[in-house]
Amino acid sequence: MKLPSNQIAVLAFAACMAAGPSAPVLAQGTAQESAAGQGSEHGLSAAQIVEKNEAARGGVDAWRKIQTMVWVGHVESANVAVSTLPFVLELKRPNKTRFEITALNQVAVRVYDGTNGWKLRPTRGGKPDLQAYTPDEQKFAHEEQVIDGPLIDYQAKGIAVSLDGLDEVEGNKAYRLRVKLPSGASHHVWIDARTFLDIKYDRETRSVIGQTATISVFYRNYQNVEGLQIPATIETGLGTGQPKNRLVIEKIALNPPLEDWRFAKPGTQGRNEAVSIGGASQATRETGRPAR
Repeated sequence: MKLPSNQIAVLAFAACMAAGPSAPVLAQGTAQESAAGQGSEHGLSAAQIVEKNEAARGGVDAWRKIQTMVWVGHVESANVAVSTLPFVLELKRPNKTRFEITALNQVAVRVYDGTNGWKLRPTRGGKPDLQAYTPDEQKFAHEEQVIDGPLIDYQAKGIAVSLDGLDEVEGNKAYRLRVKLPSGASHHVWIDARTFLDIKYDRETRSVIGQTATISVFYRNYQNVEGLQIPATIETGLGTGQPKNRLVIEKIALNPPLEDWRFAKPGTQGRNEAVSIGGASQATRETGRPAR
């Protein structure tokens, strides 16, 4: 049993963004648009909110030092019969990602080398099915700001941030920021008005038959990992009352050695086939630290 392809994509994307939460949806904008925004009812501009968010997450200088990151955990999903699905997420600057998820001793892999992406999935016949990313997946992967997200060093990345308003998210006041990437892609991210940590973003997804839907992603249970604030639980869902998927991060490794071949097309040179969760977990246990 395995998650449907679009569910794997959403979970992988949410996990990548949790290192520096946020995700793109379609819109227009330029890097020169003001990050100061309009003053909120609390008197804070977008630039001031981002500055407080950077400080709350551990500081810009600390995040700049992180070049690689590995997460080990499990997925809890109401969409499959298996109660928990182990996963390993590997991230490397500037935007390399590798996401492995295991179900019934079979491993599905999503990997992006910074330019191209591939999906390797098990089949009933036992022969792995390797496919290139769809255009939508390719676009999202290319626009990901892995490791630290779009708000850290946003000006250096050519990103514009504006304040859209003050909302209530699950009983908490939260600033709604619009983040516009150099490509013109845009999305909303909500910053808790008390802690100034990211607590939510909305992401548009497309099914294999072309239908679009908005998926809400919530960041919960922030943990201190060597001075950085990182959410230990990421929850995704299509709306109120709908089944939720939850990523639970059990271990986090900062700056472990990750060779570029880990992010190459699966099967290339016989070195980067999908690996078992046991092997990846063991490597992380040797270099990682609990996310608490």
